[in-house]
Amino acid sequence: MSNINLIIEERAADIGNFLVGRLLPFRQKRMVGPFIYIDHMGPVKMNERQNFDILPHPHIGLSTLTFLFEGSIMHRDSLGNEVEIKPGEVNWMTAGKGIVHSERTPEYLRHSEKNMHGLQIWVALPKHLEQMNPEFFHIDSSEIPSWKEDDVEFKLVAGEAFGKKSKVPVYSPMYMIEIKSVTEKKLNIGQHLYGEAGLYIMEGGIENDGSKYGPKQILVAKNSSLCEFTIKPNSTIYIFGGEAYPEERFIDWNFVSSNPELIEQAKQNWTEQKFDKIKGETEFVPLPVYPKLKN
Repeated sequence: MSNINLIIEERAADIGNFLVGRLLPFRQKRMVGPFIYIDHMGPVKMNERQNFDILPHPHIGLSTLTFLFEGSIMHRDSLGNEVEIKPGEVNWMTAGKGIVHSERTPEYLRHSEKNMHGLQIWVALPKHLEQMNPEFFHIDSSEIPSWKEDDVEFKLVAGEAFGKKSKVPVYSPMYMIEIKSVTEKKLNIGQHLYGEAGLYIMEGGIENDGSKYGPKQILVAKNSSLCEFTIKPNSTIYIFGGEAYPEERFIDWNFVSSNPELIEQAKQNWTEQKFDKIKGETEFVPLPVYPKLKN
């Protein structure tokens, strides 16, 4: 019997001047463990007149995880951080009670051809930390646990699994694991997982209980401890998940909270421009008006 409970297809979404593939949230599955939002950016090639520009915008109640495969993003935030994100590095920003950040093509690349490809992820904070002070951490690619087993390459991008721990300072039991293989291999990794688990196929494919699955899909497991599948040649997949929270999470624009009143207050604060500013950034994105996602 297949251990796949739900298949989520990547859907197109507009995040300003850039189209992405939206994976979470999904109407039938709002979260997988603490993961509440996953966008697949690209792959896209931009010419010398095109740039990646996400204007200053706010967050509360979550941590953002940016993980690039190609390209470069300049991160700036209201804590004063200004850091270039390059492929293989992890950008981990915790909004807590409130933070503002922008994401742009670095100045030295703005007038040349460039590629962009990566994942943008939100991880909801535990209820008791939703109003914590904002934080920012940048983890170099050399600091991310990587290993090989039977010609299969593993990388623990964030969290704890396989008896290893990433330097990304997560706030609840969770994991994000990259798995790559150039040959066909049967994997049984359920004993290393816990909580809820999703499998995202970036390239290549997997086979499970006689069924084959290809790129741009999340396969949500019925039971993470029974995670067994065959990875096809030249495939890259991501396993993500962890312990689910007991409370419901609400999401409205860039705000996440277990308390809808905190979201309404954040919306008011943003409209009245009460959030801290980013040094050198003057553009303002008005609060969008659109129907709330149903919970």
